[in-house]
Amino acid sequence: MPGRISPAAQLILASASTGRRNLLRAAGIEPVVAVSNVAETEIPGETAHEHCLRLAILKAEAVAAGRKAGLVLGADSVLDLDGEPLGKPASAAEAVQRWRAMSGRTGTLRTGHCLIDARTGKCATGVASTLVRFGTPTDAEITAYVASGEPLRVAGAFTIDGLGGPLIDGVDGDPSNVVGLSLPLLRTLLAELGYTLFDLWTSRPDGGPS
Repeated sequence: MPGRISPAAQLILASASTGRRNLLRAAGIEPVVAVSNVAETEIPGETAHEHCLRLAILKAEAVAAGRKAGLVLGADSVLDLDGEPLGKPASAAEAVQRWRAMSGRTGTLRTGHCLIDARTGKCATGVASTLVRFGTPTDAEITAYVASGEPLRVAGAFTIDGLGGPLIDGVDGDPSNVVGLSLPLLRTLLAELGYTLFDLWTSRPDGGPS
């Protein structure tokens, strides 16, 4: 029954992202947060797919090390624009330049996922991709959005579940992936390791008693 999960099925989120944590909570899962502190370094010539999957694996492995139970989930998101992986902008000026380049165009938000069963050491990985259609904000809107500080904290310098939502015209594919975690892919990875999403429920998603 939901609410009676075993230690083996406890989800440990290797990320400080509130967006990822809120997605899991909305799906009835209360994760244990354990930040990996893995440096999000880039490797020259690395594709967006390779970049986000490599970092997701490193984050999950760092948090899973030494644990005897729990399902450790590592994730990393990047925006693929013209084949270049774009993570968090390094400065406000870079965020402004990024938005001017994205304006009116379509990019692909890619999120690498790595799920490790700490009890068995088994691992399942995958990358989810969602097309993002950017709006055409004015220079004043871009300046105001960047001044809020939000673009500096997120991959691609935008959100759809925060202040940046009105600047996104739409997405084609899994919207949860754009927030930072693909719930459909997580379901698939859990199945590969012999679990279901319902094994992780700590409460009913509708807020009712479990």
